[in-house]
Amino acid sequence: MTPTEILATVFVAVGTFFGLVATVGIIRLPDLYSRLHAASKSDTLGSVLSLAGLAVVLGLTTASMKLVFLLVFLFVTSPTAAHAIARAAKEEEVEPVGEGKTPWTTDTQEGES
Repeated sequence: MTPTEILATVFVAVGTFFGLVATVGIIRLPDLYSRLHAASKSDTLGSVLSLAGLAVVLGLTTASMKLVFLLVFLFVTSPTAAHAIARAAKEEEVEPVGEGKTPWTTDTQEGES
């Protein structure tokens, strides 16, 4: 393998890892704000790294320039959209899960009726 192929493979592998982390975060985290954080940070990084790996493989071509434009577009729009969603949730008074409180427990303490 050439150094270019190795670099592209590393970019795509790390991007895939961050995409998997984002998926697990969206499934496992308890509330909207935590899920939004996982989606916006990890998913953006995973997409950017994967597209960068593809651009490295293609070299200096028109297709790789299109990938670079797509990469910049994702890098700007994904965090912006996450901010807009979080702001809308705050305006609608969506509460995050409080400390020591999980979404699968009730508000009553054990022993209370």
